[in-house]
Amino acid sequence: MPKSKVRKKAVYTAPADRRTPVKVKAAGPSHPIYIAVMLAMMLLGLAWLVVNYIAGDKVPVMKDLGSWNFGIGFALMISGLLMTMRWR
Repeated sequence: MPKSKVRKKAVYTAPADRRTPVKVKAAGPSHPIYIAVMLAMMLLGLAWLVVNYIAGDKVPVMKDLGSWNFGIGFALMISGLLMTMRWR
């Protein structure tokens, strides 16, 4: 059986123009209002759940929402926690 021909592959080299360094602007610290809103969201969510457990059947708005109170409380806390990822 005849032997197959061997192909030579060229060695890949990255183009030089794509390797230019990019200057990145240094990000400063977060604004104090951002931190206050972040903490307020987490505490408001916690307070929402605590009030729901203690007096949820006595507050008319919470009574109408029913089990959506858990979603509201956890959504507030999670949004505050997600804000911590952008906190500098």
